[in-house]
Amino acid sequence: MKKGFLLVLLGALCFSFANAQVDEKTAADEALKTKVKSAEIDSAKYWKFTGVCGLNAAQTALFNWAAGGNNNVTGFIFANMTLSYKKDKWTWDTNLDTELGEMFSNDYKQGYRWRKANDKINLTTKVGFQMHPQWYLTLLGSFRSQYAPGWDYKKIDDGIWNADTTFVVDGEGNRVDRSLISKWLSPSYTDLALGVEWRPNDIFTVGVYPVAGRMTTCLEESLRSNYGLPMREDGTYKAVGLNMGLRINGGINYTLVKNLKIISTITLFTPYTARIHDKENGQKFGNFDVDWDVAITYNFLKVFSVSLMTSLKYYDKVMIDGPAWRKYHEGPRARVQFKEVVGLGIGYSF
Repeated sequence: MKKGFLLVLLGALCFSFANAQVDEKTAADEALKTKVKSAEIDSAKYWKFTGVCGLNAAQTALFNWAAGGNNNVTGFIFANMTLSYKKDKWTWDTNLDTELGEMFSNDYKQGYRWRKANDKINLTTKVGFQMHPQWYLTLLGSFRSQYAPGWDYKKIDDGIWNADTTFVVDGEGNRVDRSLISKWLSPSYTDLALGVEWRPNDIFTVGVYPVAGRMTTCLEESLRSNYGLPMREDGTYKAVGLNMGLRINGGINYTLVKNLKIISTITLFTPYTARIHDKENGQKFGNFDVDWDVAITYNFLKVFSVSLMTSLKYYDKVMIDGPAWRKYHEGPRARVQFKEVVGLGIGYSF
């Protein structure tokens, strides 16, 4: 009897001990999960993701239209997104501003009915250290280029389409094809800069970078003279050009009212001295290269959006031919470039 009682007591003690061990393990697991979840929440609060993206389309139909024009359908995708990290005195901001679009027109009887309408890649990333509540020592890197080949179709549209040989000939039978004006990495502009930024709030930023290097790349040899690439002694052009200079940039990221977002960036760059090989024709200090982009989007009915996008560029060493309608042909020279796109489509703002 005593032995039986002792066995029962011992069993009860073992069960209680085992149960206590399970409870302690469960409590430890719950504490660990809570700790991990808290750490994830703490980590997430340092990150912020904002921007706009969408798909826009437009269609034009003309019938007996005296002013002229082309029936066409245009569509393009776009995105302007910023990922920001801020903890203690350190910040890290990365922005991608990109778009790609195509246009189709059956009126182009001479061929090439599919033509590029929009094409842009602007990628910027910067790391900052807070020296003052509104001032940051900043290291910045940026990249600008385009995805697909760009063409000048002036000669094609003035020629005659020859369906048998699949190229364009003029009235005398001479072949005249479209002219390549850009492609991937032709050109591209890569900057690396060190300077200070003023950030009075989450809306505005202004940066001055007295130590800024710019690498201009053009892999397509036939285009290098158009984009100011260095010339070799034999008269050919190098694929890469390097400059040291001053960079100034500003930015706005503002939600004016609910669903209305304004994003704008401007970048100015001027070299301190002309390249050693090209002192006479090189870009001089004070002659700024300009990139200014604006995107205004408004979302309605949750999924639809209307957008206005503009791009203004001026590059001192990018040669652009004069308009054909001018009485006196001015020839290639540096010119202001401007593009404006109004779109209606599907979009999302965040």
